[in-house]
Amino acid sequence: MDERPQTTDTRPALRWLLSQARPVRLWIGLCAGTALPAALLLVLQARLIADIVDGAVMLRRTQAELLPLLGWLALAVGLRAVLHWAREAAGFQAGKRVRDRLRMAVLGHLAASGPLGAGAGPPGELASAAMEQVEALHGFYADYLPQLTVAALVPVTLAAFVFPISWAAGGLLLLTAPLIPLFMAIIGMGAHSISQRHFQALARMSGHFLDTLQGLATLKLFGRSRGRAAAIAEVSDQYRRRTMQVLRVAFLSSAVLEFFSCVAIALVAIYLGLSFLGYMRFGTYGLPLSFADGLFILILAPDFYLPLRELGSHFHLRAEAVGASGQIRRLLSAPAMKQAGRPVPWPPQAPPAIRLENVHYRFGGGRSAALCGVELEIPAGGSLALVGASGAGKTTLGRLLLGFDQPTAGRIMVNGIDLASIHPESWRRHLSWVGQHPVLFRGTIRENIRTGDPRAPAAAVEEAARAAGVERFAGGLPQGLDTPVAEGGAGLSRGQAQQVALARAFLKNAPLLLLDEPTAGLDSAAEERIMEAVFAFCRGRSLVLMTHRLGRLQTVDHIAVLDAGSVVEQGPFRELADSGGMLSRFLQVRHEWGSGG
Repeated sequence: MDERPQTTDTRPALRWLLSQARPVRLWIGLCAGTALPAALLLVLQARLIADIVDGAVMLRRTQAELLPLLGWLALAVGLRAVLHWAREAAGFQAGKRVRDRLRMAVLGHLAASGPLGAGAGPPGELASAAMEQVEALHGFYADYLPQLTVAALVPVTLAAFVFPISWAAGGLLLLTAPLIPLFMAIIGMGAHSISQRHFQALARMSGHFLDTLQGLATLKLFGRSRGRAAAIAEVSDQYRRRTMQVLRVAFLSSAVLEFFSCVAIALVAIYLGLSFLGYMRFGTYGLPLSFADGLFILILAPDFYLPLRELGSHFHLRAEAVGASGQIRRLLSAPAMKQAGRPVPWPPQAPPAIRLENVHYRFGGGRSAALCGVELEIPAGGSLALVGASGAGKTTLGRLLLGFDQPTAGRIMVNGIDLASIHPESWRRHLSWVGQHPVLFRGTIRENIRTGDPRAPAAAVEEAARAAGVERFAGGLPQGLDTPVAEGGAGLSRGQAQQVALARAFLKNAPLLLLDEPTAGLDSAAEERIMEAVFAFCRGRSLVLMTHRLGRLQTVDHIAVLDAGSVVEQGPFRELADSGGMLSRFLQVRHEWGSGG
């Protein structure tokens, strides 16, 4: 697998990162705005320390004479601590608000993209983008951007107080200051690509690990768990190496910056020492350099370089943010489903009339046709069964009816309105859905049912559970409907999870019910009970049933048989059963094998 980053040009990533800073520019400004008063307090603190040491050592002043200076020094230190707290708090708020907004944007984009968008990448990589990679942007806004202002403002302010005392010392400070940003830029040239590869390795590791957990039973049955463990170990080792590369760059950059700042401070100290010894008699405007002034300059020298050193140490946060932004930008730039449109114009409990007019669909707009000229009609309050072998197009048609995708050609009309012009959220409020692989969330069985209607009373939840047959198996569990369920329905069989999903759909009480293999994983007796409950629930509602199981089809108003994306026959059950067509052949095979499916 090619581990190289897709691009070495950081400008698009930086432009995007800076665009995300606009909503929090006030917090970034507050963070950077503490720099000037903090610098002035730093000058005052250095001046006070120099005068106190000079007074105590050189001028032999008494404790009472130095006490006011000590009081002012304590006040200056306290005010600097308050400003430092304010800077940290403002920076944290800037990073937090950007992270919260981007995380919600990522999750909102995945939700808007529907199953197709969520399935565009491995779930582990999508989780990594929403969590770790968004988290990695914090330092860019909390530390790096404010530090740019601090690094430009503080050294200039300190130099302005040094130059009136010694132009030579001030010149040394300004002359050596560019060395730190220069080496910071040299070290950082490749840091962003290392960070990008680091996050790619993290995403791959997350994807591998999640895939392995989801397929652990299959791997065990086929004796491939050891091989998969070796693959995870290899990916983890790649991530370890990438992490060490990032840490190595961070540590080396800090060491280099510390070295050059120490050399620069040493040059200033050498100048001051030689001046005191009388070997240098220039740089002080013809006046002798006093001990207090020399100590004042020496105390300020480390703080002159400190903002530049901190900018260098924060430079890896910039590289980390550039690397982390890659997948976030790609995810947010992926096309999402249309969200514009008007509300569905019918009362909440009125069943819709649906008509498919010459509907075509091609996956990704390519040549592979999933649906070809489908013409169907579902009258208000009527029921339609879509029958066909696996791959016939039933699930694709269901996805179009759910509004997760739109036809390549043709229209789906709802009460005479093109479904493409209806807002998806408004449309989905009027339908319930149960798929082949129901998704249950961590919580209790009751909480999973209540997902259909969080405001439903307890009696309605229990009635939905009873109608879907959940109470039959929940009654044998220690806590009944309050029995905990792990992610993905772990702890329940597939059939039990299917019944919980049906109860959830019943609780929503929508006027349109779409079912994709609702009895998959159930035995024939349970299937019979569930289908009776479904048809009882759907009286006065519209029903679309997608199945290749043929039991209870005679109860459906209309049947459409799909084959290779086309409707090959449609009509009432008895008419199709006696026609000698595809449904008749399906029924004959079922009869010969004595199968319920």
